[in-house]
Formats: sequence, structure tokens, C-alpha cells
Amino acid sequence: MERGEIISKIDDFLVDEFEVEQSEISATANLKDTLDLDSLDYVDLVVAIESSFGIKLVGEDFVNTNTFEDFYSLIDTKLKQ
Repeated sequence: MERGEIISKIDDFLVDEFEVEQSEISATANLKDTLDLDSLDYVDLVVAIESSFGIKLVGEDFVNTNTFEDFYSLIDTKLKQ
């Protein structure tokens, strides 16, 4: 899957599931703040991403995941493993 496709699929999901405007999503925006994520939201996010992309995410994956770009890179890296 091309990186552009990954980003588009993630953004579409986030807009639908977290009711955030597409215009609020940018590579440098803070993921947690923009989506107003709490611990339960992270669980929902992980489950949805795992089922959409067929990958496994663990808590440590999010240690250095602050921006949307970090998140896109995380998913891209997991898909290449």
C-alpha cells in the first residue's frame, strides 16, 4: 500500500470515528489533542487500525507518536514488517 493511500485511509477513518474536521488533521498537528483522545479512545483507535490494516499495535508503539506524521509513519512501518 502506498503511503498516500495509508494517510487517506487513516484520515477518512479519523474523520468518521472521532468526528474531527478534515481541515484539523495535518502532519504536524498533535494527534492526542486534535482528536481529544482519552485512554478508551486509544483502545478504539488501536482496534480499528488493527482491523483495517491487518497489523498489531502495542502500547510501546505510541511512546513517540505525538503528531499525525508520527502516526502515519508508525502504520507505514508496521505494514512493511
